[in-house]
Amino acid sequence: MSIKQSLLIELERESDNTLRMLERLEGADFSWKPHPKSMSLGALANHIVELHDWMSLVITQSVLDFQKDYAPMKLEDVSSLSTVLKSSVAETKDIIENLDEALLFEDWTLQSGDYVIMTAPKIAAIRFVVNNHLIHHRGQLSVYMRLLDIPVPGIYGPSADEQQ
Repeated sequence: MSIKQSLLIELERESDNTLRMLERLEGADFSWKPHPKSMSLGALANHIVELHDWMSLVITQSVLDFQKDYAPMKLEDVSSLSTVLKSSVAETKDIIENLDEALLFEDWTLQSGDYVIMTAPKIAAIRFVVNNHLIHHRGQLSVYMRLLDIPVPGIYGPSADEQQ
């Protein structure tokens, strides 16, 4: 299996998992926070969706500077989040399918102004900064859902709400 095939499989499975979670959310809950220091459910859902687009960002750019290149997404409804997710996944699939895998071994830098947070080969950044980060925040979202008594879909097997 090529690296591209592996990335495509992971992108498809993780985006499907995210979509199943988004479909259970309601806009009325978007302002809810489990703690004053926590992100709101809406901010968290937005961040999860935008992380799906970061794979293409890592592939097509060499630097992400939070001070210049990043503004958090602020969509206010599930339909918009789902539409953006599906669109960014389709664009990312196209980028991956046409990718020269040698590009994945070039360095990518995450920084905030002059402060360099990390530099790593793009393939490592995709795993660490994008996919692991996405999975972490989706796990947070599952806790928010549980606290709001929203049935949690199974992600890597059935959830307590889907046991047969």
